[in-house]
Amino acid sequence: QVQLVESGGGLVENGGSLRLSCAGSGLYAMGWFRQAPGKEREFVAAISRRGDITNYADSVKGRFTISRDIAKNTAYLQMNSLNPEDTAVYYCATGASTAVVRTTPSGWGQGTQVTVSS
Repeated sequence: QVQLVESGGGLVENGGSLRLSCAGSGLYAMGWFRQAPGKEREFVAAISRRGDITNYADSVKGRFTISRDIAKNTAYLQMNSLNPEDTAVYYCATGASTAVVRTTPSGWGQGTQVTVSS
């Protein structure tokens, strides 16, 4: 079973930046979801095993960038121009492809809190 460990969450001011990390135990496509209080978990971004394919939710395009270090089997989510609507618990996810990550992830991390103050 793939194990995912997230880090990098925290409190940031409106307009600020944060970078999340997700260390995995296997070479799979990886991605990020988020869940705000009272809302359903939603897809944020995904990246292929080789890092050559990326997908983003419309709400984060142009602000967030997903990347990965294959040697470290770690995915990153660079989040810029954060606003209070980005406040949520962010979860790392994995799957056989970016399409699988986006629709039916096979593994989840424990989540990391991101809070953007207004």
